[in-house]
Amino acid sequence: MSRASWWASKVRQFRTHLRAGVTPEERSALATWTAAPQRTLFDSMHVADRRHGLDVVASLRADGVTDPDALLAGLLHDAGKGDTGVWARVAYSLGQAYGPWVWRIARILPGFSAALDRLATHAETSADLAARAGCSARTVGLIRHQDAPRDPEFGELLRLADEAN
Repeated sequence: MSRASWWASKVRQFRTHLRAGVTPEERSALATWTAAPQRTLFDSMHVADRRHGLDVVASLRADGVTDPDALLAGLLHDAGKGDTGVWARVAYSLGQAYGPWVWRIARILPGFSAALDRLATHAETSADLAARAGCSARTVGLIRHQDAPRDPEFGELLRLADEAN
C-alpha cells in the first residue's frame, strides 16, 4: 500500500471513528444470530468498534460468507481494544507505519502507555473475551490470529474485510 493510500485509509477511519453509531435496528438484528453473552460483549465495546464490527460482518456477507463462526469473529474481533481513545489509536497506527519510535514518544502522554499496550494485545484479549462469551474455538482462533491468519477458509477473508473497514 502506498503512503498516500495508507493516509487516505487512516483519515477515513478517523472520521468513521468520530461519527460512529449503531442503530437500534442493527443492535436488535444481532439477536437472530448471536447468543446473549456475545451480545453483552458486543455492547461492552466502544461504539466505534461496534460500528466497525458490523461493517466487517457486512463485508464478509457481501463476499458470500454465511458461516456463523466467521461472522462472529468479524463482529467481535476488536472487543479487547476497550476505550483507548482516538488519539492513542492514531499514535498506534503511526507507530505501525513509521516505527516504534512513535510509540516511545507517545508513551510520555498520560494514559497512552496503557492504551498502546491494549491496542498491541487486543487480538489476544479479544479472543479470550470471545471464548468467555461462548464463541466456538474456530471463532476464537480467527480472532486470535486476525493479523496473521491461519484459518485456510476464512482467515484471509476476515483480515481483508477488517482492512477494508
